[in-house]
Amino acid sequence: MSDQTAVLFANDAFYVAFMNHDIKAMGDLWAKVPTISCIHPGWNYLLGRDVVIESWNNILINYDGPSFTIEGAKANIFQDMAVVICYEVFKIATLVATNVFVREEDVWRIMHHQASATPPPVLGEINQKETMQ
Repeated sequence: MSDQTAVLFANDAFYVAFMNHDIKAMGDLWAKVPTISCIHPGWNYLLGRDVVIESWNNILINYDGPSFTIEGAKANIFQDMAVVICYEVFKIATLVATNVFVREEDVWRIMHHQASATPPPVLGEINQKETMQ
């Protein structure tokens, strides 16, 4: 599997865990280093594995969360680090997310997540294929 495919697969796994309220899977997807970070919409900056994982546990325990889809995921890989930008499309709002992954023991794990409000993506723009150089 190419790094591009593996990173996008890890990004999808992150959102599957999120949508399924799977606390164990979410914890397993995050890097084991203590310096992971997260900025949830409307929250302060969270730094440290214990704090970040606790925040996700608090979010995922709420089974009444809204459903959403992920659109336009694009991955940029820089050796053992990758950045995925995608849209989190909810019924009443759209967020743009930045997910940073690091390769740990040959597995891509998330080390930073940030999502913030954005105008909805222009239809067609998110599905355009980019030329890889």
